[in-house]
Amino acid sequence: MSTDSNPKFAFLASPKPGAKAAKARLEDRYGSVSMYDADILVALGGDGLMLDALHTSISTGAKVYGMNFGSVGFLMNDFHENDLPQRIADAEPARIHPLRARGEDVHCNRFEALAINEVSLLRETRQTAKIRVLIDGKERMANLAADGVLVATPAGSTAYNLSAHGPILPLDSKVLALTPISAFRPRRWRGALLPHEAKVGLEIIEPSYRPVSAVADNKEFREVVRVDIEEASDITLTMLFDKDRDLTERILTEQFQN
Repeated sequence: MSTDSNPKFAFLASPKPGAKAAKARLEDRYGSVSMYDADILVALGGDGLMLDALHTSISTGAKVYGMNFGSVGFLMNDFHENDLPQRIADAEPARIHPLRARGEDVHCNRFEALAINEVSLLRETRQTAKIRVLIDGKERMANLAADGVLVATPAGSTAYNLSAHGPILPLDSKVLALTPISAFRPRRWRGALLPHEAKVGLEIIEPSYRPVSAVADNKEFREVVRVDIEEASDITLTMLFDKDRDLTERILTEQFQN
C-alpha cells in the first residue's frame, strides 16, 4: 500500500446513473486501482453500498469513505467532487468490529459468516418462531415466541434494529443490542443490552415444524437449529467521516428525531 500522504483510491458505485457518472469523473480526476490494491475504498451510494465496501475491506484492510447517493445515507458523507484527498486526510476514523455467527442447520450443515450490522433470526413460514436464548452459556429465556430476534452492533443499531424498536447505541458504547422482532411471548419484552464480549446462543425449538432462517447482513442460512453470535474482536474495520458528519454525533442526534 501507499503512504498516507499519497493514498491509492478505488471507487465503488451503486447502480444509480448519477453514482456511476460520478465514479467515472472521480476516477479520471484522482486515478484508481483495483479495490484489492487500494488504501481507501470510496463508496458512492447509500448505506447498503457502505456495507458492501466494509465487507470488502475485511480482506483488504482498506479504510472506507462513503459519499451519499442513496435515500438515507446515515453512514455516508455528503457528495462533493473537489479536494477528495484533503477531505480524507482530515476525516475522523470510526473503528468497528463485526459480529461472527456460527451455526448449524437441520441437515447438520455448519456455517459461519460475519455481520457488520446485525445477525437476525427470522421465521420462514406462518408458524411463530420459538427460540431459546442463552448468554455466555446460561439460559436467559427458555422460549421466546416471535417473528424472530436479532443481535446488532452499535454501527448497525440504526438499521433493522431501530426498525424493530431496538435501542440506538453510541459507537463507543461497547455493548450489543439483543432485540426481539414482533414478540408474542413474553409480550412486553423489549430486548436487552449486552456487554460487547458476550456470547449469544440462539437455539430453535421445533426447527422442522417452525423453520427459522439466520441472516448475517446479506448472507442467509435456512432451517437453522442453532446460531452462536459474538463480536469478532480480531477484526477491526475503519470508516472515515468528515468532521461535520461525525457518526457519534449523528447517532446522538437520531435519538431526538420525531
